[in-house]
Amino acid sequence: MYLDFVCPYCFFAEQIIERITEDKGNEIDVEWMPYELRPYPAPTLKPEGEYLTKVWESSVLPMARQLGVKIILPDISPQPYTDLAFEGFQFAKEKGLEKEYLAGVFKSFFQLGLDIGNVIILTEIITDIGLDPVDFRIAMEERIYRRKHQEALRHAHHEMDIKAVPSFLIGNKFIPGLIREEGLLKVIEKQIIENTK
Repeated sequence: MYLDFVCPYCFFAEQIIERITEDKGNEIDVEWMPYELRPYPAPTLKPEGEYLTKVWESSVLPMARQLGVKIILPDISPQPYTDLAFEGFQFAKEKGLEKEYLAGVFKSFFQLGLDIGNVIILTEIITDIGLDPVDFRIAMEERIYRRKHQEALRHAHHEMDIKAVPSFLIGNKFIPGLIREEGLLKVIEKQIIENTK
């Protein structure tokens, strides 16, 4: 799944995948792939702006109610860039805890309203999932994972031609945009059957 941390639909997709993988156990292997909707220096969105206000009321909140997911519109203005959060993701991925980190970043932003562009917040997430905060701070200050993140972005843009998130690649089937749990489960189950032939 291709995602960005400031996309509420990616947060919903992460929740849906979490539910599906709880049911399917070891049959599903999820690879989380970075994509920045608004990379620096493009301006990021403002929560008080017309676009986010409208989308939140007409689409995000109704969907959150439908899914039973608690979500808030963080009041950080403008929204943070996500490059540092993704460099943190690469740090956690190297330690095998990318899923836990991902969940922590989404929760911090969309449920606690915290600034996920801030290294202090990211360090708290790293500490909460049991990784060394000192190693993490050094990695962030020295931008050790910047290159890995840039390679992941190049893959998303140039090899996969991703235009929107969330986007899913399940076997050979590419699905752009959020898909409902039942629909996603159907595609996954079909792929599991094909893999066992």
